[in-house]
Amino acid sequence: MLMNGLNIISLCMHTFDRVLTMNNKSLFFCMVRMFLSSPVCACPSVCFLLLFVSPSFAQPAPDSLKVPSKTLGEVIISSGEKSRNRRDSPVTVHTISSRSMTSVQACNLSDAFRFSPGLRTETNCQTCNYTQLRMNGLQGGYAQILVNGRPLLSALLGQYGLEQIPINLIEQVEVSRGSGSSLSGPSAIGGTVNLITRFPMKNSAEVHTFFQHTGSNTNDINTSANASLVNKENTAGLMVYLNKRNRHWFDANADGFSELPMLALNSAGFTSFRRFGETQRLEVSASVIDEYRLGGQMQKKSPAFLEQAEERKHRIYMGSAEFRQNFNHNQSMWMAYGSVQYINRTHYTGVFPDSASAIASHLSNPPYGATVSGASQAGLRLMHKFPDFLLGKNVITIGSEFISEHVLDHIPAYDYSVNQLTTNWGSYLQSEWHMGNHFTLLSGLRADKHNLLQRLVLCPRLALSYEISDNTLFRMSYGTGFRAPQAFDSDLHTAIAGGGVSRIRLSPSLTNEFSQSFSLSLNSDYPVKNGLIGFSLEGFYTELQRAFFLAHLGQDANGNIFEKQNGSGARVSGFSLELRGVFKNIIEGNAGFTLQQSVFDNPIEYLLGLSPTRTFLRTPNAYGFYSITFTPVKKWMLSLNGVYTGGMLLAHLGGADQSTSDRMVSTRDFLELSGKISRTISCKGWQTELYAGIRNWSNAYQSDFDKGKNRDSNYIYGPGMPRTVYLGCKIQIRNNEKD
Repeated sequence: MLMNGLNIISLCMHTFDRVLTMNNKSLFFCMVRMFLSSPVCACPSVCFLLLFVSPSFAQPAPDSLKVPSKTLGEVIISSGEKSRNRRDSPVTVHTISSRSMTSVQACNLSDAFRFSPGLRTETNCQTCNYTQLRMNGLQGGYAQILVNGRPLLSALLGQYGLEQIPINLIEQVEVSRGSGSSLSGPSAIGGTVNLITRFPMKNSAEVHTFFQHTGSNTNDINTSANASLVNKENTAGLMVYLNKRNRHWFDANADGFSELPMLALNSAGFTSFRRFGETQRLEVSASVIDEYRLGGQMQKKSPAFLEQAEERKHRIYMGSAEFRQNFNHNQSMWMAYGSVQYINRTHYTGVFPDSASAIASHLSNPPYGATVSGASQAGLRLMHKFPDFLLGKNVITIGSEFISEHVLDHIPAYDYSVNQLTTNWGSYLQSEWHMGNHFTLLSGLRADKHNLLQRLVLCPRLALSYEISDNTLFRMSYGTGFRAPQAFDSDLHTAIAGGGVSRIRLSPSLTNEFSQSFSLSLNSDYPVKNGLIGFSLEGFYTELQRAFFLAHLGQDANGNIFEKQNGSGARVSGFSLELRGVFKNIIEGNAGFTLQQSVFDNPIEYLLGLSPTRTFLRTPNAYGFYSITFTPVKKWMLSLNGVYTGGMLLAHLGGADQSTSDRMVSTRDFLELSGKISRTISCKGWQTELYAGIRNWSNAYQSDFDKGKNRDSNYIYGPGMPRTVYLGCKIQIRNNEKD
């Protein structure tokens, strides 16, 4: 894989050097030659070549279509998909830059999300380490994760996607809490997270490798590479990336069963663009992810012979394309876009039985499963700017999109099967009205027709911003949304629990959820001598009607069964505070803290025989973070950060030797403290960064994991990793002319 990736970069650079002197016939023979030599390496290079065939190749691009030079933490791709200063956005947007992710040594998106107000990531399985994002106190299915504005993370990819999508692909993360924009999908109740991938803006290359050591014998090696090529006229470009990760098991309680699974991850992909004439642009991207993970008994055997194991093999393909055109003297723009995703997964989830007859049955029909998942999206959007609209100006956006997802998952040994096709056709109309110099009103209406719902669902959304002064901005938003009675990421997770397998099924009478969300925020940034200080305060309230919850139905021959049902309703409310500051570009820091309450209207019986409760499970009432970066001299940097996770309520199924009965558990709180020091060595055209650090140096980690093969794998909480030491090296090469 790595050698193929290096060949991709080499071929693309060779293509760039020769393409300017080729005619179309030469280009054709060049493509044929590449396919014959290496089909794997040819694909991105051919896409790059095709972008150059147009006769308008040499024409310069207008400013209206140029990719903006991102100022970290300032420029966003807004809900209307226009680049702007985040202060000008009518909805609150928090950004996590690639620089911020580097300073906190984020290995994956799960690590990065923890450093944004109102966001929290958690590990939901002790054996396979399935992770989930929670936003404003709502679990993963209430947040919409986008890649460049497209919902490429399907329900199945949502299980492990926070670890599978490599950090070196991401330029910036934009977090919008609440449902203020009509362009967001109907299920974006808690908010949206938009992953902005790296874009070819100049000729550059980067190689990054780092080593992590956890516990006494767990090693984790990460290697990544990026390369970008842009022609002199800035009318075409290509960015390719590679990522490779290998991690060994980690056993926290010396019982021979892992708390961190063995992991092998390889990914590669490209992003390319081509401008046609003065007003048109095409973007194409594609990625492939190959992952293997094995958790449970730490022995190198076939999973069917292990005392307990969860094995997952993923092959994931993702692609997207977008064409946009400006017209009407750049007052109007239309765009067409589409994305596809295909996942082929084989998996095993099982516990080796004890009796001779059960062993014979197990070995004759081991619980292997197969999953095929496909998702696609296509849409059209039209935007028009009215420069003289009543008291100011207005941007009207109208569009329609179709999303389809099919999941087919079978485990014959457990008589478990999911065969679900979901489609949603959504149309929207949105107005972004700038009234004078102080007011902005964002209003819109979505109309969605879901195949699992009989009626058309209308979702009005509204956001208002008011500039109190040059330094202070007030925002408020209101939005509605719904979740269809379909299988989300957590429902597709089959886990070890209480000596058997825990499965989730949908109630035959399950109907859709409906939500209303409100938020108020105050944002202020004050310049001071040699620096800047600021804060953001946001209050939020979400009301859920017919709220989903999991009811414990008991056990069958294979293990526990949970059913997703509708409750009477639920309410989530709280506030988030963010503080930030910069002094002389020497000290830069930010911190966020969230206080909240998440309760059902009526008590829920999570486990049979135990007292019902109104409290949401796995939802702490308090959580937060801080990150401080010191740069006392130009070439040295010291980063300190911490993540706080408050106590929460969990269901704990009995079955392990030390925990024989079901119970509800209130956990303690945790404070992870981490630090990193780096040294930068610069020379003409290249730069090297050497660094080392410790994650969670206080070893704030769960201490009461179940032991043995009959453990409850869902009984896991708190920080995702114990104390970990790391060191790394990053080499960047840039073309000085493009800088």
